Amino acid sequence: MSSNNVPTVKLLINGEFVESQTEQWRDVINPATQEVLARVPFATQDEINAAVASAKQAFKTWRKTPIGARARVFLRYQQLIRDNIKELAAILTAEQGKTLADAEGDVFRGLEVVEHASAVGNLQLGELANNVAGGVDTYTLMQPLGVCAGITPFNFPAMIPLWMFPMAIATGNTFVLKPSEQDPMVTMRLVELALEAGIPPGVLNVIHGGVDAVNAICDHADIKAVSFVGSTHVGTHVYNRAIQSGKRAQCMMGAKNHAIVMPDANKQQTLNNLLGAAFGAAGQRCMALPVVVLVGEARNWLPELARLAQTLKINGGVEPGTDIGPVVSCSALERIHGLIQKGIDEGAELVLDGRNPTVSGYEKGSFIGPTIFAGVKPEMTVYHQEIFGPVLCVMQADKLDEAIELINANPNGNGTAIFTRSGAAARRFQEDIDVGQVGINVPIPVPVPLFSFSGSRGSKLGDLGPYGKQAIMFYTQTKTVTARWFDEDEVAGAVNTTIALK
Repeated sequence: MSSNNVPTVKLLINGEFVESQTEQWRDVINPATQEVLARVPFATQDEINAAVASAKQAFKTWRKTPIGARARVFLRYQQLIRDNIKELAAILTAEQGKTLADAEGDVFRGLEVVEHASAVGNLQLGELANNVAGGVDTYTLMQPLGVCAGITPFNFPAMIPLWMFPMAIATGNTFVLKPSEQDPMVTMRLVELALEAGIPPGVLNVIHGGVDAVNAICDHADIKAVSFVGSTHVGTHVYNRAIQSGKRAQCMMGAKNHAIVMPDANKQQTLNNLLGAAFGAAGQRCMALPVVVLVGEARNWLPELARLAQTLKINGGVEPGTDIGPVVSCSALERIHGLIQKGIDEGAELVLDGRNPTVSGYEKGSFIGPTIFAGVKPEMTVYHQEIFGPVLCVMQADKLDEAIELINANPNGNGTAIFTRSGAAARRFQEDIDVGQVGINVPIPVPVPLFSFSGSRGSKLGDLGPYGKQAIMFYTQTKTVTARWFDEDEVAGAVNTTIALK
């Protein structure tokens, strides 16, 4: 297909989908077939400025829109997402590579946040103290900040945009979104549905691009807060640059998640959970499970784990029964291959080699099957680098305390889990582990939107996380009002030169 026949991804500025005037474009490629699906623009500085200006102008009226009216937009939006979830999943699979079932899960976890945003009337409440002094009340208002922005990654092109702009807009802000340039098509379809739900012109804007667009968002004086999800390298850059320019920032970044398997765990349930967490979505999750620590007699489970991993079905993503689709790009595949070779060179035992699988009908696809290393040590590259592929590192410990010490020594703190039937072991783990999100017999402990995503240490910069109660605090400014009202016929008292209220 010639470039003239390939559709272009549009910008969204002031409620209109517009063609970028840039000279810099990138192909959106189906990772299973290498077919070019679309061309995405790298927006010009003028286009980015126009998007921010549109959001700034829209904020003047949107911030005063009744909270019930804002909530009803997201009530309509969640129904539109439900009605179109199959279409959204198909777009996501084509451009990102996830299986259809996993793509629907991606959309659904974002949908849960939209549902939570529709309850903003119960979330954005201030506080009041009556009679803090004679005839004086003090109360707080949670008011929107202004123009906010979000920078989202390739691995969850539906869920993570839905973590960001619904919460920001529901609380009265306006928003500029920069999706991943690798797979922006499902994000744009979600944006179309958001406008259909009733989001007014200028309240939601979309730009596309790479590092220049990221820097423009961080530097722009009219943007008040930036939310980011992605790699540690980029996230650290975003956080530092945004903070230096006077913005709020929340950055969810890289991870090296661990699971501890105790010998008393339910063996079959545990092995099935490990397979899904380590190899599902081709390992391209920030909450994936790339490290398993087998404790005591559980070390004998490794051969069965490897045997079960070999039964997982690799295919293009759209076929029923597919367990693992392609990774997002050929360059991602090349990087994963390089890290596997590094593991071999550094002395790890390659128990299962998933490189170069045969996938009939998808000979050009960027596929890799389940790969398992044993004998992994903390100093090895496959342990301390985030592989972001279906590669599982198996480590061993004699006791629970040793396993906890190993996890706490890792600089990342995104997620962790323990598999056990012992309540005492589980409680010891949750108390002593220094990781923000803990699963007990749950391998990927991402909180539902009633709570907040709470990664910690090297996996997070900023005090507040996306969605949940913390997002309401992130996207609002607390204003404290102290008020006294005098009766019309009240006689003036003596001049009070003290600052205390009496």
